[in-house]
Amino acid sequence: MEKILIVEDDADIREGVRILLEGEGYSIMEAENGRKGLELLSEEPDLVILDVMMPGMSGLKTCEEIRKVSYVPVLFLTARSQESDKLIGLMAGGDDYLPKPFSYSELLGRVKALIRRWKIYRGKEEPAEAREEKYLERSGIRISEEFNEVSVEGKSVELSDIEYNILLLLMKYPGKIFSAQNLYESIWNEPYFYNCNATVMVHIRKLRVKIEKDPKNPQLIVTVWGKGYRFGERQIKTEDQFAVC
Repeated sequence: MEKILIVEDDADIREGVRILLEGEGYSIMEAENGRKGLELLSEEPDLVILDVMMPGMSGLKTCEEIRKVSYVPVLFLTARSQESDKLIGLMAGGDDYLPKPFSYSELLGRVKALIRRWKIYRGKEEPAEAREEKYLERSGIRISEEFNEVSVEGKSVELSDIEYNILLLLMKYPGKIFSAQNLYESIWNEPYFYNCNATVMVHIRKLRVKIEKDPKNPQLIVTVWGKGYRFGERQIKTEDQFAVC
C-alpha cells in the first residue's frame, strides 16, 4: 500500500484530501506544518502533498529541506496560480503544482501519475507491457485511460478534467461523430438542454488550443457540420467538410 504524507495547515482541506485518498486505498499521514512533516518523512512516504502558504516554515522551505534527504515526489497545493509561482515551486524541488480550488478527480490524477513515476524510478513498477495497455496513442497524442495524463508530440500538456474526458472519449472511438448532446450527457452526466451546446463549444475550443498545431484549422478535434465532433487524423481528406466553431 502506497503511503502519502499530507502537509497542510488547513484542517478541512487535510480531512477532505485524506478521505478521498483513503477511499482509493492509500495509507495517509498528516502534518499541520512543515516541521512536523519533516519528522514524518522518516516513514518513507511515496508522495508528499505540500501546501505552499503555511505559517512558520513555508512549503517552499519545507520542500528544500526534503530535497536534502529524499527524492520523494512533491505535489504543491497553493492558492497562487501565476506561472512565476509555479516556477518558484519547481525550482524549490517540487514535481507538480496544483492551484486551489481543485477538483478531487484532478488531484487524484496527479497523485497517481506522480506515484507511478516514483515506482518506475525505484524499479518497482509493473512490467512495461502492462503499462502500455492503459494508454491510447493516436496522431501524436498519448493519453492515459486511467487518469489525467496527456502528451502531444512527446510534450506533456495540462488539461482540465472536462477537456481530458472529452479527448479520451473521442480518441476511444476515432472517426465516430459525437453530437453536442452526446458529449454533454456523457461528460457532464446531466440532462442536455439547447444552451448546453455553448458549454460544449467553449471546452472544445480550449482543448484545441492545447493540442492542435493550428487551432484555427483543427485536424484532431474536427467539427462535422450539423452533426457534431469527431477525432480525426492530422492528414484530412479533401472531401471532409468541417469548420471551426
